[in-house]
This record gives sequence, structure tokens and C-alpha cells, in this order.
Amino acid sequence: MLEMKYTKQEQKNIELVKEYMQIAYDPKRASTESVAHLCAPNNTFIAPTTFPHVHTLEEYAQHHGEIMKQVNDLHFVSFDVLFAKEDRVCLRYTAQGSHSGEPHGKINATGLKAQWTATGTFRVENGKIAEFIKDWNKLSMWEQFGSPLEECLTQN
Repeated sequence: MLEMKYTKQEQKNIELVKEYMQIAYDPKRASTESVAHLCAPNNTFIAPTTFPHVHTLEEYAQHHGEIMKQVNDLHFVSFDVLFAKEDRVCLRYTAQGSHSGEPHGKINATGLKAQWTATGTFRVENGKIAEFIKDWNKLSMWEQFGSPLEECLTQN
């Protein structure tokens, strides 16, 4: 296995991203206020196919907190790929949970479990996260939860 060597700044960037993700994936902490200290002013969140109306890292944490009311045992299984180069951090992770909380749209909790992967590319500026680009196949998760296709689509 290839061992990566990071600068002190790259290691700090990795730890910053991990801290942000741990808060954003904690049903008890995910909120705008909980991540604000980690976010650069005027930061950007980009995920047009899964979060088309979310534009900042703080908004993402808040919105993700709402999802965790539906998938209230959502958690990381693993950080599958995690590396840094200069001001960028890339993270591919596996998460899982069950739809055992609030309804999703018109669909009551099914109790079904799901596992999925997602990728985040982050840019760090002056010790804060300035950009987060997320790629996530949300459709796969909601299909595993038993939601009909029309409930899974991002178009309203």
C-alpha cells in the first residue's frame, strides 16, 4: 500500500474536513451554528443534482440535519479515499442508515436500511473550508428505502 506524505498544512486541511463532516453527519449537531467556525466567509457548496437550492456549507449542514430526521441513524461506515494536495482535500465515503424517522415527502418511514457512497472535494483557504463540491447518488439511497421514483427525483 502506498503511504502518502503530507505537509503540516495538508494534514491540518484533512483534519478540518473530517471535523466538518463529523458534525454535518451527527443528528444531534448538524446545523448552521455547529459548523460556522469551520467555514470561510462567502464559502460555496455545489451539488446541483442533489441539493440544487443549497449554496453554502452552513446551509448544507442545516439541510443535512433535516435529512437526518428522516434517516435518524445515518452514520459513516468508512472514509474509503481521503487525500490532500495543497489547498484541496478529496474524500470518498460510505454511509448507511435506515428510514426510521420522519416521512420523506409523502412516504412514511419504511424501516428499510440503505448503504451508499458519496464524494466531496473541498478547498481550504486560511484554515477554513471555502468550497465543498459534493457528488452523491441520492436516488440509490431512497430506492433502497423503498421510495417510489417520483419521490426520489430532485425536480419538483
